[in-house]
Amino acid sequence: MLTKLTIDIQYASPAIEASVAKAASITLIKKWAKAATSYGGLLTLRFVNTAEGKKLNFSFRKKDYATNVLTFPYELSKTTLAADIIFCLPIIQKEAKEQNKSLKAHLAHLIVHGCLHAQAYDHETKKDAGKMEALELKILHRLGFANPYLDQ
Repeated sequence: MLTKLTIDIQYASPAIEASVAKAASITLIKKWAKAATSYGGLLTLRFVNTAEGKKLNFSFRKKDYATNVLTFPYELSKTTLAADIIFCLPIIQKEAKEQNKSLKAHLAHLIVHGCLHAQAYDHETKKDAGKMEALELKILHRLGFANPYLDQ
């Protein structure tokens, strides 16, 4: 029996929640995550500020800066997964502006990206990066988004 995918969305503050809501509804965020996830189980998507993003990146990766997305996979079996995916909203907003993208499009891309990491995809080698990017493009295209890797 296939387990249902449950998606829990958390916000570090009401201000972050309001900023995310301007770009995408909870329903839309869940749609993007489900489109990128072929397992049942539990995904927690947490939107944080720079301080929390930096603290988590340092604690778990020994990198002393905030990054756009961090994925913490806890379980991955043939049918289920469990993972926390952390999105640092100020970094994502800054990147979207620098890359001339809408916050909505950049957020969709990073949600897909984080969900693929939760399913053991990575981009450590050129071959793995190519596979992961191709899958991201396929999912984003199905969701109506352009290639996020163009003009970067």
